[in-house]
Amino acid sequence: MKSMRKILSVQPGQAASDGAGVKLNRVIGGAGLERFDPFLMLDEFATENPDDYIAGFPPHPHRGFETITYMIEGRMRHEDHMGNVGLLESGSVQWMTAARGVIHSEMPEQQDGAMRGFQLWLNLPGKSKLNDPDYRDIAASEIPRLSTEQGVEVVVIAGQFSDGQLTQDGAVQRPDTEPQLFDLHLAPGSQVQPRLPEGHRVMLYVYEGSLQLPEASPDSVHGGRLIRLSDQGELHLASATGAKVLLIAGKPIGEPIVQYGPFVMNSREEIEQALRDFRDGVLA
Repeated sequence: MKSMRKILSVQPGQAASDGAGVKLNRVIGGAGLERFDPFLMLDEFATENPDDYIAGFPPHPHRGFETITYMIEGRMRHEDHMGNVGLLESGSVQWMTAARGVIHSEMPEQQDGAMRGFQLWLNLPGKSKLNDPDYRDIAASEIPRLSTEQGVEVVVIAGQFSDGQLTQDGAVQRPDTEPQLFDLHLAPGSQVQPRLPEGHRVMLYVYEGSLQLPEASPDSVHGGRLIRLSDQGELHLASATGAKVLLIAGKPIGEPIVQYGPFVMNSREEIEQALRDFRDGVLA
């Protein structure tokens, strides 16, 4: 029998503001990004107060990574320099590969009501940071969902979900980092054992309810906490009272990470070049 993945840390998010004043819960971001490689940032937005989101994210640049926006509730409109226009609605995903450069905006398509979802930043290896950018809207109907015999609903956004009984490819497959991104809805008393590649960095963000990891300490983690796990072993998740959890896993790149705001490269010189390109109007 294989050993279980060990809990390396449990941490809460931090209140933050981005864009034109959108209030966020920053789960990952800032110093020590090597611990989360290949992931750079995870923001949660969850509010019913339009003052928290109405100003949105006016035009801004990115270079060197991918952004994955998963909308649980609400409507946001995307526009970019490539001419893409997309509407993020409840249950949909936007997957944008900034690569050498994207200038885009994300603005609310509503004046009131709840706005809830996540944005995850996924690093690109150095060989791909200056490739052509790409953009994809994925409707909720295009994202596979399944229900396990143990009472867990799984939204398979990226990678491949398998629990030894069911196997399902996600809506997105990516090279190099091989991201696995699942939204797990555990009914009270349910459990699930996702099979993940050895060596992948694994994190769990509990965004509702309470999650138990048998043979781990602490044995129960409540909503609003990120669990960072070891990169070897099996994973066994359970919930006595019900939980909703983002499972995020990926293959570490193992390269230097140098970030300056919306630019993520491998060296300070590359960051300075990105700043010059943006100033000169040739970033994108």
